[in-house]
Amino acid sequence: MTKGDVLAVSRVAGIQAAKQAAHLIPLCHPLLVGAVTINFTIGDDYVEVETQVETVDRTGVEMEALTACAVAALSIYDMCKSVDRAMVIGDLALWEKTGGRSGHWRRETADVLNSGTTEVSRALPIEEEIDGLIGGNSSAFEA
Repeated sequence: MTKGDVLAVSRVAGIQAAKQAAHLIPLCHPLLVGAVTINFTIGDDYVEVETQVETVDRTGVEMEALTACAVAALSIYDMCKSVDRAMVIGDLALWEKTGGRSGHWRRETADVLNSGTTEVSRALPIEEEIDGLIGGNSSAFEA
């Protein structure tokens, strides 16, 4: 692309967005973000963005992870719009969270993305025993 390395710029944009979520979303608590990991899966006609955010704070960082995914996707659109203005940014969903007051939570199915449907699967809490296996007080979120 003429603007540069699309995925590298998108990764940086997502990391910056995760750290600024409290400034972008009203009533979102500012948190100390410990780590942000953004990965991409490239298909024939799509790019999937997956973000993991970690903190040692007492609350969750799912808003930071979702914000990072959204801004990373917007960055991809911005850098590629000269080639295809018809691009669509699709489903944005929380897949899993650990830690925080509500404990461990995981989406029931992983078939939301590229499903072609607007129906979203129901989320179910996971038993407390699993929290001990995953690793203590840190919170990690994927979107």
